This record gives sequence, structure tokens and C-alpha cells, in this order.
Amino acid sequence: MKRMLWIILMMSIGATFTSPLFPLYQERYHLSSLQITILFAVYALFLLPSLLVSGSRGSGWGLKRVLRISIGISILATLVFMGSQQAWLVYAARILEGIAYGTFTGTAVAFLLKQTPGDKIPLAITLSGITVSVGFGLGPALTGLVIQYLHLMPLRVPFWLLTALLVTAWMALETLKDADFLAQKGKPKAAPAPISLGVPSEISPHFWSFSALPIFTLFTLNGIILSLIPSFVKSVLHSSNLSVSGLLILLLLGGGALLQLLPLASEPVTRLRLGIALLSIGAWLVVFSGSTGSIVLLWIGVLVQALGSGWTFQISLRLAGELPHAEARSKVITTFYLAGYAGFIVPVVGTGVLTYFFDLHVSLVVLNTLASLLVLYMLGYSVRFRRYYAARKQEEIRLARSKAKPAAAGADRGAMTS
Repeated sequence: MKRMLWIILMMSIGATFTSPLFPLYQERYHLSSLQITILFAVYALFLLPSLLVSGSRGSGWGLKRVLRISIGISILATLVFMGSQQAWLVYAARILEGIAYGTFTGTAVAFLLKQTPGDKIPLAITLSGITVSVGFGLGPALTGLVIQYLHLMPLRVPFWLLTALLVTAWMALETLKDADFLAQKGKPKAAPAPISLGVPSEISPHFWSFSALPIFTLFTLNGIILSLIPSFVKSVLHSSNLSVSGLLILLLLGGGALLQLLPLASEPVTRLRLGIALLSIGAWLVVFSGSTGSIVLLWIGVLVQALGSGWTFQISLRLAGELPHAEARSKVITTFYLAGYAGFIVPVVGTGVLTYFFDLHVSLVVLNTLASLLVLYMLGYSVRFRRYYAARKQEEIRLARSKAKPAAAGADRGAMTS
């Protein structure tokens, strides 16, 4: 499990590594706001179909093989970034990044679960969520520190570091075995699984309203930070320190992962309620920091949003793993991430469209208002979900007790016979 978590960490670092470089690309290639918006959007647009296809077909192709290919594509994207001399090459590298991480995400969780004993699967799901968040935060932080303080080829040197990290992921992968795929060799191949979202009907309304929608909202609000903070810090807060945006993203994503360890509000439904509420509050504090020009308020807003992000991600992912039966778990978790990355497109495209009619601050107000409406819906739905979740837990306890009784009776009869 440890080696697979390392691979997930390295690939997650790569997924957000280029964020602090966007203002530099905009300046070097004279890109407009629309072109920067498209540069963000193509990543998610190519990630989503890659995630859907690999999640449905990855097992048939061989999970390790798919992961090897995804790491290879990620390394290729890094090399294209490193050698880019024209804007179209940056777009090509972003497309490769989207394909690489979409393919990886759709397969990595399934492969991790195959490498994990059954009794440790809940722990593996939790650790994978923390690892993804930490990696997402470390990526921009590392880039920001390198370009701010190394003062050496800022559009080249960061990718040397990223290439080395991705190579360690590839080396770790080669030490793991795909036992299920090896066992299938020589056997007749089954028909390819249909490409589908794969959410069982009995959990569908609860999954979409209280697992998929929270992660969609989380990625929407965090996507605003990821896509706008570099230019937001420079143009609104008038800070020229290139590491600030990277450290803010580290606080948001990496801090959110660590805040998952807080023992407060341990009951899942209560914790998710608080998480999505804090997400919205933090996002509004970030907006107000722009109107007041306060970098202190910006840090506070990101910290509050980080706490909400950590709890929302933790519990919504936990529910995606708990609600389905074991045979449907991998596809449901893939659908969970698909919903999240669909949310990532919203701030990118939404801001690009809104800035044609309003300034950046008003655009953020509109997006946050829409996200707040989703938060209100989820808080209302949580009342229904709490009843369903409590009944489900009681049924699980009843089944566990009914299974334990025959075993105990058998043990008593054995003792009497002896």
C-alpha cells in the first residue's frame, strides 16, 4: 500500500505543478484572459473522458499496464512543457497532462484496493484521499518556491524536478504486481465492460446528492483558487512574490488533507455538513479579500476553505466507498472523481465567460452565489440522508449479530462435545 500511495502522491503533484507558471506563460506568449481560460479548460476536458474510459476498461487492459502508460504520458507532458518554444506546445502539454491524470485516477484507486487486504480497504480509501490532497497542494508550492528563489530558467528548471519525481513513481510501480491480470492470462477474454458511470440504482439519489455533489462543489470552489490565485495575488493584492500563490494552494489542498485528522465532529453526516458550510464561508472570505485588498483576509479565507475541503473530501469519498457493494465500489469511486473534475471545469469556463461582462471580482461573486445555492440544497438533503444512513448502519449491525450467533452456537456445541 505504501508504494502505491507514493505513486499517487507523485502523480498528484504533477497534476497541479504548472499552476504558478500560468502568469509567466501569459506574459511570454502574450496570451489573453480567454486563452488562459482555454489553457485551464483543455486539461479537464481531456481528463474527463480519459477517467471514464479507464475506469470502465482498466481492469480488462491490466491496471498496472494502464498506470505505466499514464505515468509515461505524464513524463512526456513534462518534457513538452520543458522544451516548449511556442504557445501551442503549452496547450499540447496541458492536454497530455489531462489524459495522463484522467487515465491514472480512473485506475489508481482500483489498483490500490487490489493491493490492500480486505480489512484495510477503508483505511486505504482514506489515505488515498489525503495523499491526493497533499500532492495537489505540494505541486504548486514546489513550483512557486523554485521560480521565486532559484532565479534560473523558471519555465525549464521546475520541470527537471517534476521529471525526477515522476521517474520515482514509475520505478515504484515496477515493483508491484497486478495479480488479477496475470491470473487472467491464457484464459478466454471476456467481452469489454460497457463504458458507464456504474452507480447502482439503490444508492443513486443518495450518492449523487450527498457524495458526488459535495465533491463537485469542492472542486468548483477550489478550482477558483487554482485557476485564479496566481493572477489574483498579482493584480488584486499587488504582490510580486511568485511563491505566495503556490503556498496559498499548499495551504488550501495540503492543509485540507492534514485537517482531516482533526477529531472534531466525528459523526460523518455532521462532519460533511460542517465541511460544505465552511467551504462556502471560506470562498466568500476570499472574495471579500479581493474587494478590500487584504492579503491577511485572503490567508484566513483559504484556511477556512481548507478545513471545509478536508472534511468534505474525506466524508464524501468515504461515502463513495461505503454506499456501494464491494463489486461496484471501484466504478462508483471512479464516478465520484468524475463528478469532482466536472466541477473543476465550472470556474474555468464560468469565469472566462463572466469576465466578458463583469470584472473579476463580480465574476467571483456570481460563481460563489451559485455554489452557495448548491450548499443550501445539500444541507437540506442531509436531513433525509441522515435517516437513510442511520437505518443502514442499524441493518449492518443486525446482520453482523445474526452472523455471529451461529458461530457462537457452533463454538458452544464444540466445547460441550469435547
